[in-house]
Amino acid sequence: MAELSALVACARLGTAARAGDALGLTPSAVSRSLRGLEDRLGVALFARQRQRLVLTDAGRAMVRDAEAILAQIDAAARMVMAFGGSGAVLRLAVLPTFAQAWLIPRLAGFAAIAPEVSLDLTAELGPVDFDASPFDAAIQRADLARPGTVVVPLAHERLIVVAAPALAAGGDIAALAGLPLIQQSTRPRLWADWFAAAGMVPAPAWQRGPRLAQFGMILSAARAGMGAAILPDIFVGDALADGSLVRIGNAALPGPSPYALIHPARTRPPALARLERWLLRDAAGPGDAGAALAPSGGEP
Repeated sequence: MAELSALVACARLGTAARAGDALGLTPSAVSRSLRGLEDRLGVALFARQRQRLVLTDAGRAMVRDAEAILAQIDAAARMVMAFGGSGAVLRLAVLPTFAQAWLIPRLAGFAAIAPEVSLDLTAELGPVDFDASPFDAAIQRADLARPGTVVVPLAHERLIVVAAPALAAGGDIAALAGLPLIQQSTRPRLWADWFAAAGMVPAPAWQRGPRLAQFGMILSAARAGMGAAILPDIFVGDALADGSLVRIGNAALPGPSPYALIHPARTRPPALARLERWLLRDAAGPGDAGAALAPSGGEP
């Protein structure tokens, strides 16, 4: 570490004296670190030109990786320091819209009952390989679970149609005939499936409208008045409550699988068990439409 730090500082500042000032070391200590690194590698990393250190080709090739290594270690240290000596850290991979629209607004409740547990959340759209990743668990749709995992259903996906009040015509389903229909590019037949669930013939222009990849983008687009959108009801509860979105029609299309807590079958640390109990018993409030939480422990 000392040698890599000396390499990066000298490359940036040009002299051992300036690098020493930046690192809190003497110039001779910096020079010793550089010599040790060059001896270890068997190549010269700097050329001395007019009392300045100039990177050789080998030095230029190495300094970029050295900077990346030091930055990664610094980021890891800051991440650990942020936990402030917590008794346990849970690293969770979470679908981004579920995290933003449902989980994060409720996490203060978990912090109140489990202040010793810190959560490290990362957005993750694809299936999680727990053998090749640092995650303790994931909150994703159950159909993303890999073999060798335990799947705990949390909330069923019920898809409803919503739009901004200026477009919704009071929630009359006939309003859809004249509106752009926001498309989810990863589920291109969603509108056709919803019309079928509603017992309706699809609108002639059901494939016309802006195409967006994630529910979070679609939610923002609907609130901005870009058209009608199909969204899980658990994601739009706040928007319906504050009037920024209005539901159109009463039809609800079941999603392909529930949202679930997924973790490796080989382990279930106490902090994860505590989070699971909170998710199942306390996280959903009375206003969470469609968030019927299932009992713990079974496969969906």
